[in-house]
Amino acid sequence: MGGQVIRRNGGKGGGRRRAARGGRMSEINVTPFVDVMLVLLIIFMVAAPMLTVGVPVELPRTSAGALPAEQEEPLSVTLTADGRVMIMTTEITAGDLIPQLRAVAAERRDNRIFLRADGSIPYERVVQVMGALNSGGFNNIGLVTDTDGPRFDGQN
Repeated sequence: MGGQVIRRNGGKGGGRRRAARGGRMSEINVTPFVDVMLVLLIIFMVAAPMLTVGVPVELPRTSAGALPAEQEEPLSVTLTADGRVMIMTTEITAGDLIPQLRAVAAERRDNRIFLRADGSIPYERVVQVMGALNSGGFNNIGLVTDTDGPRFDGQN
């Protein structure tokens, strides 16, 4: 059993294969495309929950559960700790709140609105804004809170 070494290219070139000169590669390498798409998917999955409302408030804590999801983008009014009133992320004056809400209510099918108020805001101010929301055409008001707050049924 003798072993023989077969060399191509007349025994020159160290046995390496060479691509045909002038030939074009007819295959597309989709691996980089798939890698980029997966990275973009992960970025959007992480960023999407942070795109709701970007006004920082310290919400009060409660043990109540979440409301069911809606088909329209939820409309929210925010009361910040320093007393500013915002519809979504747009700051407005207290005098412009009801006319702005009426204009928005005319374009929406749903009359649900979410009220986000900083926990340090006096209750009287929150109720005044709730009255303005009702006057603006939104009578289905949801109060936004953080979960895991105190429970009053003796359980933790």
